[in-house]
Amino acid sequence: MGSVYAALLASAGHDVCAIDTWREHVDAIRAGGLRLTGASGDRLVALDATTDPREVDPVDLLVIATKAHAVEAATRAATPLLADETVVLPIQNGLGSAERVAAIVGAQRVIAGVVGGFGASIVAPGHAHHEGMELVRLGERDGPVSDRVERIADAWRGAGFTVRTYDDVSRLVWEKLICNVAFSGTCAVTGATIAEVIDNDAAWSVAVACATEAYGVARAQGIALEFDDPAGYVKRFGRTIGGAKPSMLLDVLAGRRCEVDVINGAIPPLASSLGLDAPANTMVAALVRAIQRDVTPAGEPYAEPAARGG
Repeated sequence: MGSVYAALLASAGHDVCAIDTWREHVDAIRAGGLRLTGASGDRLVALDATTDPREVDPVDLLVIATKAHAVEAATRAATPLLADETVVLPIQNGLGSAERVAAIVGAQRVIAGVVGGFGASIVAPGHAHHEGMELVRLGERDGPVSDRVERIADAWRGAGFTVRTYDDVSRLVWEKLICNVAFSGTCAVTGATIAEVIDNDAAWSVAVACATEAYGVARAQGIALEFDDPAGYVKRFGRTIGGAKPSMLLDVLAGRRCEVDVINGAIPPLASSLGLDAPANTMVAALVRAIQRDVTPAGEPYAEPAARGG
């Protein structure tokens, strides 16, 4: 996803630098540009890229586009990029990333971002692909939409993204999370694309059960969602990127640590605290953890501090 952001924002004329620990990706961008294919077309974009944040001058907007378990390491590494007015925008799946970033850079810098309906993947070093580009959601972490959020939203709209701004950050987080819990764990366990899950009665029943449990947790917390049919909502979302494999499945296939703890695995403890049950998410999370048992032992730090993708 970071490569999608970088390519489209740079194409729109913004001064963009992609920072990544994946040396081959950075070298490919430096040598031949960043290629982006898929829903936004086929383009080759020249932009700066580096593995060392200290090579980059302070920025107006710092986007943290890593996997959830790499957020803290990536944020600490990126602190040389911060100026007095730098806005920090973490965009991750699941729960908790914005809070962890705020603890490092200061709460006043951080706004919330949630992105859905892209189905992004890396084809090869220097080449990203995305199946769709449904929606970018932005808002302040605490309070109504501000001038700075609107300015950032306008910049992203100018780069071709569909953007909505929200006064209620909980709503934007949970509307994406409900889709994540439906498809991420289910696809990771079955090896299926999103469309294959929807079209398979057995797999779809698992996806709907996970989404319905998450929907119940959101409603129990008083979060005002814009829909009352979680099954219909996640199906409509899934059909927009039916050919995609969620990042959790891509991580499982590649032998990388995945984000199950902040997606399906985040629902059961929250449900329990509210007097609810979440057996589907409990089982799906357990199965993903079983598949991943040899990737990274529980409690040990992840070896690579940033996810692949600029």
